[in-house]
Amino acid sequence: MDSCKEQEQQGFNQAKFVKVLGPIIVGAGPSGLAVAACLSQHGVPSLILEKNDCIASLWQQKTYDRLKLHLPKQFCELPLRGFPDDFPKYPTKGQFISYMESYASHFRIQPKFNQAVKTTEFDHIKGVWRVQTEDLEYHSRWLIVATGENAEPVIPDIAGYDKFIGNILHTSEYKSGSRFKNQRVLVVGCGNSGMEVSLDLCRHNAIPHMVVRNTVHVLPREMFGMSTFGIAMALLKWLPLRLVDKFLLLVANLILGNTDQLGLKRPKTGPIELKNVTGKTPVLDVGALSQIKSGKIKVMGGVKEVTKNGVKFMNGQEKKFESIILATGYKSNVPTWLKGCDFFTKDGMPKTPFPNGWKGENGLYTVGFTRRGLLGTASDAVKIAQDIGDQWKTIKGNDKSCNSHVIILGKPW
Repeated sequence: MDSCKEQEQQGFNQAKFVKVLGPIIVGAGPSGLAVAACLSQHGVPSLILEKNDCIASLWQQKTYDRLKLHLPKQFCELPLRGFPDDFPKYPTKGQFISYMESYASHFRIQPKFNQAVKTTEFDHIKGVWRVQTEDLEYHSRWLIVATGENAEPVIPDIAGYDKFIGNILHTSEYKSGSRFKNQRVLVVGCGNSGMEVSLDLCRHNAIPHMVVRNTVHVLPREMFGMSTFGIAMALLKWLPLRLVDKFLLLVANLILGNTDQLGLKRPKTGPIELKNVTGKTPVLDVGALSQIKSGKIKVMGGVKEVTKNGVKFMNGQEKKFESIILATGYKSNVPTWLKGCDFFTKDGMPKTPFPNGWKGENGLYTVGFTRRGLLGTASDAVKIAQDIGDQWKTIKGNDKSCNSHVIILGKPW
């Protein structure tokens, strides 16, 4: 390994560097695994750098026990290898993790774990991406950002957090409602996670109160015995988006009733259009709505401030709680480590919208930022691999520089 290290003086102070023949992929979640698998089919080696100690760390370390895929498995499989036939329609958390592990094993994907990327920058003089971890600097012609939309928990700025004597945790730390038995719990957020956590709390005899600050679309997970998402995708092949939205809302009202009366006011924009424009996913109900109707999950308005023993709400109410769970989602962390690049917004999302946000300049690519779940990830992974594969064929065998200072991943040039 010593022969593969040399001292650099520019940009990254005295960093040891390793030249990587193929692309550097940052992130070993579903997005990173998908693009690595697709690249391998084009004969292109790659190196995945993962800050945690396992693949799919969000799923393995930061999800609650009762989690299942919200969409049928055919809409959540990665390229080139589907779910096992004996998996249920909506695989569990454990089944999805086993699928990821099997996927990595099948394509012989071996990420470098515990390699948190500190900073990354394109070197215009050398024409390479310089990716700095704590102990090494990696150089490659290509950089694939696969950290995704859900890299870091979003913690809202609400006054009084430091006063509260109970427990405050994000859903990334929540596993089960068993530890909250008989507690009055405030769940801040009413997306799919907020709804499912509230339902889980109910089933463990807690007393959940769910904060609904904004409008939200709630749809049944299935209509007429079929996946709501599947129906929507099929209709969109033949009908305008807004007409499909109207159909979904009509059927949702027939099945679920008027959610406005429950404190869950619908946005004026339809669910699919809203998802495409803002990335806000409609809630697919798996049982929480019936608990809201029965009064077991209580819907609350916005939080004004946290007090020593509870919360004051915007409408003047004040209630006591033993615990507060933040179901406030996740965000991209790209701006914290990718420097000198204007391809991303300040929120860490590609400025170019889907379907063209997968490719930037100077060998920069992104996968997992489509706001369209694993379907979007699969689509981007295929495009990226094809694009890099075409370049790989052109340059293969032509670059003989620094052969004694190369770690070759896969077949040598």
